[in-house]
Amino acid sequence: MSRAQISALVFGVGGFGALVAATASNEWKVTTRASSVITATWVYQGLWMNCAGYIQACRGLMIAAVSLGFFGSIFALFGMKCTKVGGSDKAKAKIACLAGIVFILSGLCSMTGCSLYANKITTEFFDPLYVEQKYELGAALFIGWAGASLCIIGGVIFCFSISDNNKPPRMGYAYNGATSVLSSRTKYPGAEGDFKTTNPSKQFDKNAYV
Repeated sequence: MSRAQISALVFGVGGFGALVAATASNEWKVTTRASSVITATWVYQGLWMNCAGYIQACRGLMIAAVSLGFFGSIFALFGMKCTKVGGSDKAKAKIACLAGIVFILSGLCSMTGCSLYANKITTEFFDPLYVEQKYELGAALFIGWAGASLCIIGGVIFCFSISDNNKPPRMGYAYNGATSVLSSRTKYPGAEGDFKTTNPSKQFDKNAYV
């Protein structure tokens, strides 16, 4: 079981959950209307309470981010080494890489949508000519940014996890033990392929002593 893939799945699924929570939240921008020194009324607005042009663009980006995060989670489960579905290790590596790309796209969509919304809020807040109610950044924006970061991190880890499947297996080397020591006697092939043994001592006949 690959620890990198497990970490990537945790980041990706966690980011996907954060994107869903941010998209459904109404706290994209917030302001207070103090009626007195003691009491104050908090006003929240989200993606589904306004029909402005930039809001529709942000809405589409967040819907795309949630959809991509959902499919990325499905692909990630099929691409995990610990699952029995998805085919061979080579096929699982391709599915895991696809899951990583989808998670990265999901994070980029969420990052773009939240940044676009935040830019509109800050522009209106610091504009001295803007006379309508001014808002501040809501908690949903920070949740969306955090979810986008988790999705991107998980996607990058998934893309790099395929290198584990491409590593060649280690070759085993068998130990044959020490080589046997040849006998002090010299062996040579005979006429019929048999080996004959000769005495290393010199052979002398009786005439040698005369």
